[in-house]
Amino acid sequence: MSSALTDLCPLPIVQAPMAGGVSVPALAAAVADAGGLGFLAAGYKTADGMYQEIKQLRGLTGRPFGVNLFMPQPESADAAAVDVYAHQLAGEAGWYETELGDPDSGRDDGYEAKLAVLLDNPVPVVSFHFGVPSAEVLESLRRAGTFTLVTATTPDEARAVERAGADAVIAQGVEAGGHQGTHRDNPETDGTGIGLLSLVAQIREAVGLPLVAAGGIMRGSQIAAVLAAGASAAQLGTAFLATPESGASAVHKQALTNPLFARTELTRAFSGRPARGLVNRFMREHGPYAPPAYPEIHHLTSPLRKAAAKAGDAQGMALWAGQGHRMARELPAGQLVEVLAAELAAAGTALSDRQDGGAGR
Repeated sequence: MSSALTDLCPLPIVQAPMAGGVSVPALAAAVADAGGLGFLAAGYKTADGMYQEIKQLRGLTGRPFGVNLFMPQPESADAAAVDVYAHQLAGEAGWYETELGDPDSGRDDGYEAKLAVLLDNPVPVVSFHFGVPSAEVLESLRRAGTFTLVTATTPDEARAVERAGADAVIAQGVEAGGHQGTHRDNPETDGTGIGLLSLVAQIREAVGLPLVAAGGIMRGSQIAAVLAAGASAAQLGTAFLATPESGASAVHKQALTNPLFARTELTRAFSGRPARGLVNRFMREHGPYAPPAYPEIHHLTSPLRKAAAKAGDAQGMALWAGQGHRMARELPAGQLVEVLAAELAAAGTALSDRQDGGAGR
């Protein structure tokens, strides 16, 4: 691990910031106290809502933690295509007895207000998704004593992160659950994502920044693999989603290992941006027709997803999950960190033994 990351967390284990109420203070605190780096997800929250969670987390742990922000999105959606999709979803609204959301409910996710809070009340780490913040923003956070990370899904995006002056890059492989953190939402690149090990190797050669690997990691042996490939730490989301401290619904947690949900796919059905989730009825019926329109489609489907969750209907929810979801373990978050660390150590010992054995032949 780089020295800066080592100072933040003794173990090379980062709990991914999962928006939508999953990455709550109790989860981040449990991970941090066990030696990992816990994260809060500010996405879809107000600036005050984010601040209140930070205060709550500080009351639970004295360990370093991070906060994740979504970058504001450019206005590129085709309004007519959004209207067509809204008409297609009318039956869903009738079924769940709710109204569709307003697609024009805001584009910037309160970005500037959240930055102001984080500069007035600095936290140890801030990460960014869906783009690269300005060099001025990154420098302001650095002066405030905050370590910054930015997600990249290609070597070119990693170069942009380095040019902007971030402290580290999160290499997100196509295996990752939830939204892909691409800097531009280009429909022509759908289905062309890079697998994590290949991406880590490519970004390692492209930039000189410390690298955090994310995407489908569920075991300590996989953490060992990305460390061997050049990462300084591994970021895990789905692995922590099933923990009791996670804010995910019971329906979502149970679906991870339910044989009914055998695979994941990247879909635009729920948000208008590619995101990986368990394949269910909603995804099959609407995914092929969802336009590239984020956050418009996110706002449009929000009441549907909430109504499905309230009804306990997994077939209408956004069941975000990485490709390793069937390997989820229902362990307390702190215990999961300890198990992952033990598996990582065992993988290192096994590799060392093989190398010693080969040298002795």
